[in-house]
This record gives sequence, structure tokens and C-alpha cells, in this order.
Amino acid sequence: MQIDLDGLVRRNLAQSNQAPSLSNISAIIKDHSPWLTPAEVISAAIISTANLVEFGPLTPLVADLRSTDILVKSKDEVWIDVGEGLELSQVRFESEIEVRNLAQRLATNTGRRLDEAHPYVDVPVGDGIRMHAIIPPIARGTTQIAFRLIRSQHRSLADLVGVQIEPLLIDLIRARRSILITGGTGAGKTTLLTALLSEVSPVERILIIEDTSELFPKHPHVVHLQARETNVEGAGGVTMRDLVRQALRMRPDRLVIGEVRGAEIVDLLAALNSGHDGAFATIHANSATAIPARIEALGVAAGLDRRAVHSQLASAIEIIVHLRRDGTRRFVSEIAEIQVSDDGLCFVKTLGRWA
Repeated sequence: MQIDLDGLVRRNLAQSNQAPSLSNISAIIKDHSPWLTPAEVISAAIISTANLVEFGPLTPLVADLRSTDILVKSKDEVWIDVGEGLELSQVRFESEIEVRNLAQRLATNTGRRLDEAHPYVDVPVGDGIRMHAIIPPIARGTTQIAFRLIRSQHRSLADLVGVQIEPLLIDLIRARRSILITGGTGAGKTTLLTALLSEVSPVERILIIEDTSELFPKHPHVVHLQARETNVEGAGGVTMRDLVRQALRMRPDRLVIGEVRGAEIVDLLAALNSGHDGAFATIHANSATAIPARIEALGVAAGLDRRAVHSQLASAIEIIVHLRRDGTRRFVSEIAEIQVSDDGLCFVKTLGRWA
């Protein structure tokens, strides 16, 4: 039997307000995994303790399953978002050196450097946890660390969008329309995409490409590919663009790009113009109408001609689902369709707006 021991331990520590000590973690694993031998319990507890304690003073915040963002502004200011906006936590570091050491240790564990020669990193540091850190003098005064925690809590499509929008989205999925989910940071793009993928027919094969594992849909046939940064020697990197090319050889019924940020847009557009319909992707954007210009900028930066970008976009992406965040409320604000003007450039036609 396989269980998520780290998740189990985090939940129990948070519920009982216990410290992440080896004895406490051993007791939790023993209570919930009676089939393990004493030696196996200790071995599992040692691994789980290391996974939790490596976050240092932030461990209680990481263990809190409500937390989505942890922001270290200084040794005396650690902010957390548990779903109601940012609030100052009670966590304190002993010194600026401790803050910097934490960031450097987590970066080193992923094979990356964080020093004067490489003053910032953006790396996955745990299951569904991504860290961005930047050190002085680039960060003025003190090391800045931002953690994004993606919780694999499944919410139904109806819960997320309501009864008005749910049938429309399900019809788009069944019609194999290629869907681009857009919005700002924290708008709920990953949560909505997870729910949409859970509605895909169980006979279809979903192939997900991400730089950090965030998508865990309830579906019987999901294949995950994850990009990898280069190591300290500058070798071993695997880009999103590399993975898009590999994915096309793996017979995907549904190709999913966790987030389009750069040159992978070229291969995504090419893939969707070669018979891979019904794909999904997400991208940061302020509005649905901004998408043609946003994709044009990415495509031109990757070496495509402007006309070529719009030509491929016109037949690659069909539907845009735009999300907004208003305080603690996240919602679908617009569903739109990509169309082509007489001069061959793409524009967006709104199918529906919601407030």
C-alpha cells in the first residue's frame, strides 16, 4: 500500500499543533501505517523529518494546508496567505544570515547556486512548492524569499465556476476545443485547469508538461513530464520546449502545458497545428483581449515572424477562459474566442462576461 507520508505527517502536525520532531513524526507514521515494521517506521520518519525541517522556522507555515503563499520580507517579517489575503505571521528568524542560509540550502538541494555570482533562483523545493529567492545587493538590505504552495485539493468544476458556466466548459471539452486559461498570479488558473482535466473522458491519455508539478487531475491516465534547471556546472537542463517535442512522440490525446512563458510557445503552436486538438495551456495575462499581443511577443522573441505567429495562433488556440481575482474571490470573468481579421491578424471575440 502506498500513501503520501509527508502529506499525512503535515496534516497531523498541523491539526495537533505538534513540533516536527523525529519522535512525533514516528508516532504519526506508526499510528497510520500499522503494516510497517519498527525499522521501516524509523526510516520513513527520518526521511519525512528531513523533508519538513529543511524549511527551518517556516516549517509550521509549510505544514498548514491552507497556506498558498509564504513571503519572507526580513528576519522579523514573514507573511502568509491562507486564503484571505496576506497577513503577518508569528514566525521570526534569528538573523538575516539564517534567512540567507535557508534560501541557499534549499537552492543547493535542487542543484542550483545562490551566491554573488548567481544572486537569484526560481526552483521547485518540494512537492508542489516553488521558491523564488534573491539576495543582496540585488535585493536591497535583506534576502527576499517567496514560496508558492500548490495544494492538491480537488474541487469540482461546478464548485469553481457555478451552474451557469459549467455546462459551457464541459461542452467545449467534449468538442475537443483547444483552451487557453489566462489570468494574473493567484487567479486560480491551476485550480481551474485541474478541474477541467478531471472532466476529460477516461479513455483519453493526458500528457502534462510543467516546470513545477502542480496539476493532479482525477483521471485514470495521466503522464507527467517536468522541466529541469541546469546544475551548478551548467549541465543537465531540460526545457519546457524540449518536453513539448518529446510529448508529441508519446501519443497524447490531450496535450497540456502547465504554463507558457517563453520559447515553448513555438512548439506548442506547431503541435496544435499538426492534429493535436483539444489541448490545454495557461498563460499570464491581464485580459482575454491581450492574448494575441502576448502570444505575438513570445513568438517573435522565439524567432517567429509576426505573421507566422498569428497564422498559427488562428488554428491552434480556439477558446480563452480568463480568470480574475477580487480580494479573496476568484472567478471566471470572460470566455472568448480567437478570430482572424481581414489583414490576417488575430483578435478576440467575447462569448460571455461575468462579474
